[in-house]
Amino acid sequence: MRQLPRIMVAPNGARRTKADHPALPITVDEIAACAKECYAAGADGLHAHIRDSAGGHLLDADKYRHLISRVREVVPEMAIQITTEAVGIYDPDAQMRIALTSGADMVSASIKEISGAGASKARAFYQQAQTNGIAVQHILYSLEDCNLLEDTIGRESVTDPRLEVIFVLGSYGGAKDATLGDLDIFTSWMNKREVSPDWAVCAFGPAEVACLAKAVACGGKCRVGFENSLVLSDGTVASNNAQKISDLLAVLNQADS
Repeated sequence: MRQLPRIMVAPNGARRTKADHPALPITVDEIAACAKECYAAGADGLHAHIRDSAGGHLLDADKYRHLISRVREVVPEMAIQITTEAVGIYDPDAQMRIALTSGADMVSASIKEISGAGASKARAFYQQAQTNGIAVQHILYSLEDCNLLEDTIGRESVTDPRLEVIFVLGSYGGAKDATLGDLDIFTSWMNKREVSPDWAVCAFGPAEVACLAKAVACGGKCRVGFENSLVLSDGTVASNNAQKISDLLAVLNQADS
């Protein structure tokens, strides 16, 4: 199974539209073109959301397969991860079915949402994904989610270095913008529980890049893009997702120098 990319672009998410930013990709062709631009800018992975004909959030195996095929045509080197986010629309059974039938070898799934199916069903899903060669990145929003993950998959699995997680800092829509201190509860959990997963961070709001730079300094990886924030590290609005990648890399390179 693939390891997490160092920098994964999240170009659209489930909720934003072109009313939020005209360069936000919605259609399959727009997402594929955006992926190619972001790969050229330095991203090595794509976190993909798809939309229905009205621009709403969609989980659909056929459309995911079409997107994966299209992205691989234009940028075959790029890793592709699909979301199973519910957005209040889909139940755990639908989420698990999409993860297993979309042809993706990387998926992201909220432990809180998947565990809604019950612990035994969730464990069976994770085992089937592993058998099928599908890397599941567990979405963790809180310390409670971290504990739920361990309770669900067990101590042996949570200490496996192949475990993939993403720590989400802040929340969509300005309800809570991420701060640098938000990462601390997750790094403390890893230290206290003696776990060393393949981990990444995404951060909502204007401190996105600063939070990602801190994550990298702590040994983590990044998910960045219009899903989480429309602005650059200097507070100005980005022209497109590729500029977000270039901006993040400039900050990371400056920190290394």
